[in-house]
Amino acid sequence: MKAEGTLIDAAGLRPTRQRMAILRAVATERRPVTAQDLYARLRGARGSPGLATIYRTLGALTEAGILRTFPAGEGEVAYRLCEPGHHHHLICEACGQVVEIPSCEVEEWASGVARRRGFTTTGHQADIFGLCTTCQRAARRA
Repeated sequence: MKAEGTLIDAAGLRPTRQRMAILRAVATERRPVTAQDLYARLRGARGSPGLATIYRTLGALTEAGILRTFPAGEGEVAYRLCEPGHHHHLICEACGQVVEIPSCEVEEWASGVARRRGFTTTGHQADIFGLCTTCQRAARRA
């Protein structure tokens, strides 16, 4: 992954200390993180961003294509730094883990579905929800 400042700069945004701290905090999480989670995590640090700044920054980084949004329940949105390039996701509904799937594993299927229905595609995005192996094992033990 590129350094936070490089990613922010490449998106045409000014790499402020607060933006870099927010992006760094998102990047260190394996699972998507909400603005409230980030606020709780960053609060108390010298020069920590306020909640409004976190929301604005997450929006700008998402708009720039640096972050990706995921549903977090109760209308809330969670954010995750994804690898560049087109890909899809397996999302665990129990623990929130996100696994990136290379696009080639989905492309042929998506193109075939569209073609059989006489549909010309301009793009697609697939998020597949279920339970990861760890959560499946935990559910069987319960």
